[in-house]
Amino acid sequence: MRESSFDSNRTRGRHGGKMRNSILIVLATFLLACGPDAPPPSNSAADRVLVNGNVLTVDPDRPRAEALAIVGDRIVAVGSDDEIRKYIGESTDVIDLHGQTAIPGLIEGHGHYTSFGSSLITLDFRYEKSFADIIKMVAEAAETTPAGDWIIGRGWHQDKWQIKQDLLVEGLPLHDSLSAATPDHPVMLIHTSGHGVFVNQRAMTRVELDDTTVAPSGGEIVRDQNGKATGMMRESAQDVFRAAFASHQALRSADVVEREMRRMIKLAGEEALRHGITSFQDLGTRFVEVDLIKKMADEGTLPIRLYMAFEEEAVDMKDRLAEYRMVGYGNNFLTVRTIGEKVLDGALGTHGGWLLEPYSDLPRSSGLNVVPIEEIEASAKLAMEFDYQLAIQGIGDRAYRELLNIYEKEFARHPEKTDLRWRIEHAQVIHPDDIPRTVALGVIPAVQGIFACSDGPWVEDRLGPERTRERGYVFNTLAEAGLVPTNGTDPPVDEIDPIASFHCSVTRLLPDGRAFQVTETYSRERALYSYTMGNAIAAFEEDIKGSLTPGKLADITILSQDLLSIADEEILDTEIVMTILGGEIRYADGRIVQ
Repeated sequence: MRESSFDSNRTRGRHGGKMRNSILIVLATFLLACGPDAPPPSNSAADRVLVNGNVLTVDPDRPRAEALAIVGDRIVAVGSDDEIRKYIGESTDVIDLHGQTAIPGLIEGHGHYTSFGSSLITLDFRYEKSFADIIKMVAEAAETTPAGDWIIGRGWHQDKWQIKQDLLVEGLPLHDSLSAATPDHPVMLIHTSGHGVFVNQRAMTRVELDDTTVAPSGGEIVRDQNGKATGMMRESAQDVFRAAFASHQALRSADVVEREMRRMIKLAGEEALRHGITSFQDLGTRFVEVDLIKKMADEGTLPIRLYMAFEEEAVDMKDRLAEYRMVGYGNNFLTVRTIGEKVLDGALGTHGGWLLEPYSDLPRSSGLNVVPIEEIEASAKLAMEFDYQLAIQGIGDRAYRELLNIYEKEFARHPEKTDLRWRIEHAQVIHPDDIPRTVALGVIPAVQGIFACSDGPWVEDRLGPERTRERGYVFNTLAEAGLVPTNGTDPPVDEIDPIASFHCSVTRLLPDGRAFQVTETYSRERALYSYTMGNAIAAFEEDIKGSLTPGKLADITILSQDLLSIADEEILDTEIVMTILGGEIRYADGRIVQ
């Protein structure tokens, strides 16, 4: 027996051979059949055991326990300290939890993995209080950036600025002061939602956009009363700027591009592990990204488990989906079986969410249909043909309804397929009539608890009080109707912080102390379920993830306190003590374990 402290660095290979995996599965099956009270076979000493803990299993057959045993990357037993000590041998690594709480490894239910990694190496505007503060940051970056190179930042939201005097057109600034501060660099400032960008004059000149340019379908160039472009590009109007930046980046050598991508993948994974996340559902990837991620899975260098969805044009996917479909590749580190997150509409924060009625604070607009319905229909046909899940963004109630219509028609064409689990991402505004339709169709509304608190201060401005009460962020209503509860933070849109999202899910408390849609709070148990088993079900992974059950992957998050019993005001003080991935300690004592 070896006593292990939380700073243990004794980690074994995470991508063991097929023979060892087969042995572990047989052993786990034997132990499960015997039950925790039966003596283990003589050669069944565990590699690692956790004892003296508060184990919240999210398994209805045994909701709580004190200890568990791990062999290889699988849980082989869960029970009392006395039951699990039977699995301790001379070489078993024993972790004493000292009463701390073990839960299933947290699953990020919706995010953008490489974009999140990129956000960790670019300018971060989430905490700036004014447009002037952002200009100062950009100007400082320009001092060390070669003339002509792009300057990129992300995370601003006009409704969160404390200083408002620069908000001159539809609650947005003008580009003049930004352009004056950065005359030699094209600048692109990505809205926190990702559904719009703010650019300077140099960037507009780079793409030949002027006051006569017509916005593309599904987008809007915001203009002042004289028709002059303000610098704000909503939805598809941003695409030309993103393409120009991508073309500039493509001038680099392939080796440089791969090194940067690897760095982003590593940084994103390490940040996830620091927050107790062992699996990440990426709802918008490209073939080229999957190529590198698959290569890293072969190398055994992926930092966490990834569940990925293609965000490509239907015409480009048709001949490649069969080749790229992977389930549990690289010892369950990579799954590719979803098409999404194509955005049928935009974000509420940029007035892009597609609504059934106009915005209360922008009556001229009901939002934007960003990706044509015909493209979503084509993707739906491909998903059905190649056995892919479909996961499309539908933020506004009009977008949500249109997606239900598309899904319903495609389901009717294939009545023989009954376990599709197609998803609607974000599902922030839903007409009450569409909730029973969602249940009947078996569609999963994949929501993010934290959005209720990060958006809550301004949602009534967009929707008005009555529409907000009836349709806005009705996450618990969805769960009470029998739909799978899910959760996440959509990194890099919000911080990858499951504790904050859990807190918002169970309190709906806004930063100023007000409660937003308090009747829509999850129970503590439902909130934990949403981040574990709920997200696993939404990805067809409930057989290997989502609960601390013998036979499942040994993905475990250790918390400093019990989220099910502490007071509301103590939740945000909860710390991630340790993150175990496939039986190996990957984060402990405040640092990543390599």
